[in-house]
Amino acid sequence: MSAEDNAAGGSEESNFVPKHKSSSIIWMYFGFRKDDVDQSEVLCKSCLAKIATKHGNTTNLFHHLKQHHRVLHDECMTLKQTPGTSQSSLKRPKQTMIADALGSVTPYESTSNRHKVITESITYHLAKDMVPVYTVSKEGFKNMVHTLDKRYKIPSRTHFSQVAIPKLYNECKMNVESELREIDNFATTTDLWSSRTTEPYISLTLHFITTNFELKTRCLQTSFFPGEHTGDNIAQEMRGALADWDLKEDQQVCVTTDNASNMIKALEVNGWTRLQCFGHRLHLAIENAVKGDNRISRATGVCKKLVCHFSHSWKKRVALDQAQKRLNLPVHGLITECQTRWGSRVLMINRILEQQKALHEVLSEDRNTRHLILGHQDLDVLESVSKALGPLLEFTDALSGEDYVSVSHIKPVLNLFNTTILAPEEDDTDMTKSLKKKMLEYMNSKYEDRVTQELLDVASFLDPRYKTQYISVNDVPNIRARLVSEMKTMEHKHSVESTRVEEVSPPPTKKAKKSLASFFKKSTASATVPIDPTAAIEAELSAYLLSSTIDNEEDPLLWWRTHKVNFPRLSNMARKYLCMQATSSPSERIFSASGNIVSCERSCLKPDMVNKLVFLAKNL
Repeated sequence: MSAEDNAAGGSEESNFVPKHKSSSIIWMYFGFRKDDVDQSEVLCKSCLAKIATKHGNTTNLFHHLKQHHRVLHDECMTLKQTPGTSQSSLKRPKQTMIADALGSVTPYESTSNRHKVITESITYHLAKDMVPVYTVSKEGFKNMVHTLDKRYKIPSRTHFSQVAIPKLYNECKMNVESELREIDNFATTTDLWSSRTTEPYISLTLHFITTNFELKTRCLQTSFFPGEHTGDNIAQEMRGALADWDLKEDQQVCVTTDNASNMIKALEVNGWTRLQCFGHRLHLAIENAVKGDNRISRATGVCKKLVCHFSHSWKKRVALDQAQKRLNLPVHGLITECQTRWGSRVLMINRILEQQKALHEVLSEDRNTRHLILGHQDLDVLESVSKALGPLLEFTDALSGEDYVSVSHIKPVLNLFNTTILAPEEDDTDMTKSLKKKMLEYMNSKYEDRVTQELLDVASFLDPRYKTQYISVNDVPNIRARLVSEMKTMEHKHSVESTRVEEVSPPPTKKAKKSLASFFKKSTASATVPIDPTAAIEAELSAYLLSSTIDNEEDPLLWWRTHKVNFPRLSNMARKYLCMQATSSPSERIFSASGNIVSCERSCLKPDMVNKLVFLAKNL
């Protein structure tokens, strides 16, 4: 009997009714149609064959099973010999498909394609989602995999840690290497970090724009760095990292780092261009502005104690929740400040100002907590700080992205600080004005460096949203001259490379007889006037500046993808400079991923495995 017949029989089985007042096991396999009221035609539930019987005789039924359904006959005989079994005490399950019956018994070979695909999928899940390898040995995971595919036998955790993950790492590394061979220029970010076990690591992320104008980020390494964290050692480590990936130093546009002195020294030793992290610089500007003001220190200190009190008392949190509902305030919890994130301090202050009435009501009910009630002077201080720092929150987040162009925003943001955000207003308190003035002076002084200014000017110039809008009129000629020089150098380099390709002589061919048209072609070619490359580059620059700017919400990379035919040389400059990162957040995200991998349960991971797992989590 074929599988199709089995399937047809299984679908028809529900249309049968059993024989009236019959207890024989055989009637589990035979029956009558529902419309056969007299039960005159006995039909096989498997093949729908009509069986001749008289007066309830079941001999022909057993004979039919034995001749045509051997497996069912053996099953029936086994049930018949079991004491106490009858049709009423047993309910026959649907007939199993042949493929399912074999599949539930025979596991996949480890070399089969299906087994490889499932194993690779599990490996991808472990690496991409930063899941511990020992997950594969847990009963719940095994049960889930068995439910999804009963024929798949999951390998041991040793196989995944020593075979599958290293194999996936090598494959992913080869893909990244092939990508890096196609790039002309790149930018990097780097930072230092210590794991839960105080093991030091140094990260390196690489950023580049493809020929199709897609901004891509690749994590190159999270390597163990046990030596002294001096500038010389860091410089040597970073130089070695580029060499390991066969990257040339002259292809690197700049390195975005924080303001650590050893990082600054390392880049000076290597002679690399450094771009200071905008986020760290803004953090230092805020810390410098609030430093030394006892009023701010006292008010923020009370806020911290207040948040800590509600964090450790469940009753107080319930009371706060009830007070918020009575006063029609948003039901929000308090926010804890993180010392290394100035934005968390602003969020903490804003939340306390929002819930001030509810907090006052809850704290005043208990004599022991009344000292935490904020006075009018403290509230005035907090409102002044919030007004000065609040508008800056969004800029750090906006400039920390790595999936879109961010470096060209720095000049417009600094201009916005000077003209709007940090400009004094009439209703500002003296404290707000003082904070704004200190932050603005600090930021302007730190971006006065000529190298940094020129780098930011070039990036802004190449962004079709801004062009020369935020560049000083006196600096525009210098930017044009720099771009002309670089484009001439790049064009000369490409011409030399193409000449080398042409010098490879083709195999000799039989000399063809000249046609009359060839003489005219030769004379025309000899009369062609060579084009001055400098004039062509200048014309391209002028045409770019004359083109209209795009909306600030549009993607500059999409614009360059569309107009690279019109600006072939300048588009290469855009690919070179717009890949720079405004902040070192990509490296910090690497450490966030590392913290998820080197968790308390996985604190014994070796540095080499940490590097592989972080690499896979960020690059898959």
